[in-house]
Amino acid sequence: MANPHTAQDCTFFELAQQRNVIFYHMGYFSHGIITTMAEVVKVQLEVAGVSGPTRRKLFSSFIELSQNIIHYSSDWLRPSVEDGTALRQGAVCISAEGDRYLMQCANPIATDDVERLREKLVSLCKMSIDEIKQAYKVVLRSETPEDSKGAGLGFLTMARDASAPLEFSFHPRADEPGTSLFCLKATI
Repeated sequence: MANPHTAQDCTFFELAQQRNVIFYHMGYFSHGIITTMAEVVKVQLEVAGVSGPTRRKLFSSFIELSQNIIHYSSDWLRPSVEDGTALRQGAVCISAEGDRYLMQCANPIATDDVERLREKLVSLCKMSIDEIKQAYKVVLRSETPEDSKGAGLGFLTMARDASAPLEFSFHPRADEPGTSLFCLKATI
């Protein structure tokens, strides 16, 4: 007997093929999961015939997006056994669009953090590539800000490697008051 959900499953698969999805993961992220996915991403990009310089940019952006989810997603499962860090929820997708590649991610964040993040991204999107490269060098030499879980290089790295300004949006979640879905897209 046919399962009525099978058609929906096939539709999802067909949509992924139509959208030229090279890699997609939605679920929980940890350092170990990212390491494993990174190996898969490397192989997928090679199999897809992506050039070396573009592969490096996509791989770098994949790592940055995944780290962002680990550090800032407001939806966490529980501390993992190996290192005590929480498993954080989000999604990452790499797809091809003509001769360009799209890196997209989404993860829930505290709505209280939206304006701070929006200001940072709006400022970054107004920068020229030379200004982005200069800011990258400055951040490399500076100390990590108190409110950052990294060196603040993630968005700068993606903006430096992108062929167009980063695109982003925030969507309040009705099912979880105080939470917004943060969506980010880099075109490489």
